[in-house]
This record gives sequence, C-alpha cells and structure tokens, in this order.
Amino acid sequence: MSTAPKTVQSKESPTLSEKGLKAGSVGLIGAVVIGVSCIAPAYTLTAALGPTVSEVGVHLPAIFLVGFIPMLLVALGYRELNNAMPDAGTSFTWATRAFGPWIGWMGGWGLIAATIIVLSNLAAVAVDFFYLMLAQIFSNPELGELSKVLPLNIATTLVFIALACWISYRGMETTKGVQYVLVAFQLLVLGWFAVSAFAHVANGTAFDATAISPDWFNPFAVDSFSSFAAGVSLSIFIYWGWDVTLTMNEETKNPEKTPGRAATITVLVIVIIYMTVALATLSFAGVGETGLGAGNPENQSSIFAVLAGPVMGPFAILMSLAILSSSAASLQSTFVSPARTLLAMGHYRAISPKFGKISPTYKSPSFATIAAAIAAAAFYVITRTVSENALWDTITALGMMICFYYGITALACVWFFRAEAFRGARAFFFKFLAPLVGGVILLVMFVKTAMDSLDPEYGSGSSVGGIGLVFVLGMGVILLGVVVMLVMYRLRPEFFEGKVL
Repeated sequence: MSTAPKTVQSKESPTLSEKGLKAGSVGLIGAVVIGVSCIAPAYTLTAALGPTVSEVGVHLPAIFLVGFIPMLLVALGYRELNNAMPDAGTSFTWATRAFGPWIGWMGGWGLIAATIIVLSNLAAVAVDFFYLMLAQIFSNPELGELSKVLPLNIATTLVFIALACWISYRGMETTKGVQYVLVAFQLLVLGWFAVSAFAHVANGTAFDATAISPDWFNPFAVDSFSSFAAGVSLSIFIYWGWDVTLTMNEETKNPEKTPGRAATITVLVIVIIYMTVALATLSFAGVGETGLGAGNPENQSSIFAVLAGPVMGPFAILMSLAILSSSAASLQSTFVSPARTLLAMGHYRAISPKFGKISPTYKSPSFATIAAAIAAAAFYVITRTVSENALWDTITALGMMICFYYGITALACVWFFRAEAFRGARAFFFKFLAPLVGGVILLVMFVKTAMDSLDPEYGSGSSVGGIGLVFVLGMGVILLGVVVMLVMYRLRPEFFEGKVL
C-alpha cells in the first residue's frame, strides 16, 4: 500500500491532501470567537495601550486604524489563498506552492517561532493576573507578590501551559466550548469599562476629561516618522492572531469560504473593540505623564490594572478576571496555529513524519500539540531563568517575525494568482493589489524594526557586543530556522526537491 498522502480531488490544488482532522466541527461564529480569543483584546490592550500612547500620544486611534489597514489587506489575500487551497499548513503550504519549498519552509518557521514565543508570554501574563486575582479576592496584597517567587512562578506557568495543551489536544469541539465562555466574559467587561469611562467624563468625575478631537484620527499629525513606525509596529502586534481562523480550514464547515470570512469579520470586530476602548481611555485619563494619565511610564505595563479601580469602582476585580481569562483563552486557542502548521509540515515530510500524527479519539494533531507545549515551556523556563530582559525582548522581537511571515504569505498570494490577477476588477483588487500593498507594508516594517532594534536602547536596553538584544533575538530566531531547514534538507530531501508538495 502506498504511504503517500491522500490527495484532495481539486483542479486548483491537486497535490494538497487531507490530514485526518475532524471536518465540519467549526462554523462561522465559532471560528470568529476563536479568532477574537487568539488576539486576546483584554490582555493585548492592557499591555499595548500605554506603550503606544508614549509613542504617539492622543493619536492612538489614528495609529490603531493605520495598523488595521495592512492587517485587513493581508487578510483579504489569505482569504483568496484559502479559497483555492484550504490547507491547515496556511503560510507554509501557500508559500511553498507559490515560491517553492525553501521560502515555504521559512514561512512555516516564522509562524511556529512567533506562536511558540507568545505562548510562553501568555502563560506568564495569566500567572501574574492569577495571583493578582487571589490577592483581590482575599484582600491580601502579599498573594499578588507570589508571582515574583521564581520557582513558584515557573511551576504555575507550566501548569497553565499543560492545561491549555490538554484542552487543545481534545480537539476543536472542546476548544470551541471553552472559548465561547471566556471570550464573551472579556468582551462584556471591556464594554463595561468603556461605558463607565464615558459616564465619568459626562458626569465630570474623570481624572483628566479630554474631549475627542478629529485630530486624534490623523496619522500625519504624529511628531516623527520613528514614533509613527514604532506605533504602527505596536498596532500590528495587537491585531496579530486572526490567521488562526485559516489554520482551522480543514475543520470548518464550508472550508473554502468560512475561514476567509471569519478572518475578515475577526479583524473588523477587533478594530471596533480597540477604537471604543482607546477613545474611552483617552477621554477619561488623558495622555499626561502623572497620576492616572495614559502617558505615565509607571502605568504602561498594565494600564487597566491602574484604571480599573477609578473607572469601575468595586467591580474592578472583573477587569483582573477578564485579563486572566483573556490571556488564558488566548494561550489555549493560540495552540491551534503552531500545532496545525507542524502537522502540515510533518504530513508533507518537511520535518519528521511524527508531527503528522493525528489522535484517533479527538482527530487533533496529537504529537504536534504536545511538541508545541514542550517548546513553549522550555522557552519560558530558559529565558525566565537566564534573564527576564531576554524574555521581554523576545516578545518585542515578535513584531519582526509577524511582519516576516505575514509579508511572505501576502506576496505568495500575488505570485500564485499572477496569471489571473488582471482578468477583472475583483481579481485585480483581492488577488493582486490588496495583498501586494499589505505585504509590502509589512516587509517595510520588518526592515524598519530590524534597523531600529540594532540600537541597544530599543526594548529593555540590553545589548550583545554593542548590538541591541531585540535585534539579536529576532534575527537569531530567524537564522536558527535557516539552520534547522538545512538539517531537514539533509534528512528530508524529497520535500525540498518538490516531490511531495
């Protein structure tokens, strides 16, 4: 009996093949919920609002809109690729079909590396807010300090990763059920926060009531291009994660259409949430650098931890619970992308075939899910033990990896459809113009971020041989991918010779 992958009978994708995932287990609403969960709006906003305000001040809404544009354009390109080639390998598979196995392999590596790194960060944030929640419930501030005890912090983080891995291992049905509850709760609390903040402004009880101005939406009013680029880089990070809806394409109902629609809807839902909360925060707190001001450096690591009490009063604990549920939900749903990309790479023999194994009970990527959890756990333990700066600078370097693999995938859309791009207005816009502009913007941001991060002052201020640690870590992860790829070329030459995909 042949061991070759079972092929999908499709004239558009004759060499793509099914991997044994549970088909039809996720509908449009479920896919959007998982997409929103992966982006984690409550966690992302509390971490990103302060730093973005420090760069661009009251022009925060403009920067959020500018960051939204390339995400939407790239999402449209992803949708076209998915319509033609619904495959769980997404960036890896599509870039391989468009540009060949070498660029395709690196596209897959970029996605896997970025998601593995962010898994460890999400677990760390969930642990911090878990102990903060205990401190608030029991009115004992000392409980909140337990997250700073390194052995306990690491042990708790590993428990969170293991729990998220277990839920993911049980397949999309379990994942979907958990996400409905966690996503609904965090969106409810964010809405409560925004309404309460606007109510304080209307009642004259806001900290620094600031009238919303049309100038806030003007990106050209930002002081310098460096501040503008830094703000856009941060805003690209806050939208990242919508592509999880595409990696579920072999498990969704109507796989050619549903994942692409879910990606577009997810990005639109997220921009509405972000704009509403950003306007509420600026209106209530202003951008001052003292007190509750959004520009206060002491508030930037977690803006909601500072503002939840003044805005929501005795219900502030709900914000801690929302951020905990947001980071925990995203930790769990983020497992979907690396596990299915590893599954596809194993299935098409770009890496060990072990990664192509499917759980016979849950129809999920069994080996790949566990491998992703082990990698995330190992990354956290090593970086957290060696240096906390290394952990946070790697998170800062995520922007480079995100722009890298999104940019490759967007341009893969342009190249793959080059023969039909000028056959009509729709094809020209969706298969050529939108992904081209989105991809070029992201690759320009990749180069700009790489150049800026050469400065040791970028990120934590740490350096290696006079070169910024963020640059060393970001480029180091990409170069590690090249090394692993060359090893795989020696071990799995059939993929790199184009015999499999």
